[in-house]
Amino acid sequence: MGIDLPLIWFLIIGFGVMMYVIMDGFDLGIGILFPFIRARTDRDTMVNTVAPVWDGNETWLVLGAAGLMAAFPKVYAILLSALYIPALCLLAGLIWRGVSFEFRFKADDAHRPFWDIAFMAGSYVAAFFQGVILGAFIDGHHVVNGVVTSGVMDWLTPFSVFTGLSVVVGYALLGATWLILKTEGDLQRRLIQATPPILLTMLLSIIVVGIWTPLAHPAIAARWFTLPNFWFFVPVPVLVLLSTYSIIRSLRGTPHAGPFMWSLLLVFLGYSGFVISIWPNILPPDISIWEAAAPPQSLGFALVGALLIIPVILAYTAWSYYVFRGKVKAGEGYH
Repeated sequence: MGIDLPLIWFLIIGFGVMMYVIMDGFDLGIGILFPFIRARTDRDTMVNTVAPVWDGNETWLVLGAAGLMAAFPKVYAILLSALYIPALCLLAGLIWRGVSFEFRFKADDAHRPFWDIAFMAGSYVAAFFQGVILGAFIDGHHVVNGVVTSGVMDWLTPFSVFTGLSVVVGYALLGATWLILKTEGDLQRRLIQATPPILLTMLLSIIVVGIWTPLAHPAIAARWFTLPNFWFFVPVPVLVLLSTYSIIRSLRGTPHAGPFMWSLLLVFLGYSGFVISIWPNILPPDISIWEAAAPPQSLGFALVGALLIIPVILAYTAWSYYVFRGKVKAGEGYH
């Protein structure tokens, strides 16, 4: 029995996307929380918690996109054609946020508010359009002879807008719990108070998406409720409720890493539900990973590079987070 290269690449791309959602999610969440934190000192502290690592977090987005292009070029071409506008908006948001991230530290008092607003706007735009792309991906694309036949704005649906807003809420939760881990004093107390309503909003979003998705997509409903997928799916809602309860419980007393770790599990559960929903397709509604895969020679050649570079990325990521561990205090950090 040979090695299933398309499956291996599906797992690699899935891992890269998951790492991006987790790691860039909480620093996008910081920008999303900016409108609710007015003090300049507090905002500086919030940004300083991710200043040494934020750009490295986006490495995983590059890995996922490059892996998709190398391993599943057909899917890469179809998605870019169908999601050209939201993909450009996503990239514009990431670029604008990155520029404002650096400029706000160097701006004088007169221009600092402009770059704060730019940082917020870039974070909201990037997060929202990630969710829009997710919703449009789940909705699927009509493809004839490898060409997308949908209209240029068919990605914009009530479902994709809702998933866009849901991702904004999810990233806000990651940002709030990350800041609980990395800050102290009054700022930390304010974030502890803000986390429960964000969490409950996210739980509501998960429930709505969990009901909306199978109702709107019979093929996904069939995957959820037929064997053996059903046994993989059943634990997900139970663990979602357990994670929600654990986050609320971990906020008592003097919380540290607990809320953030449980929030990561909650996001991972949502991601796992998404994977179960589309499996074994890589492009809904009916293009499987084996149908869309590149030739075996290309998959094997690219796999050698991936197996070399992924451990390096994991190593320097772990090292950077270890070096910059601990609380960030006002007036300390990025210069």
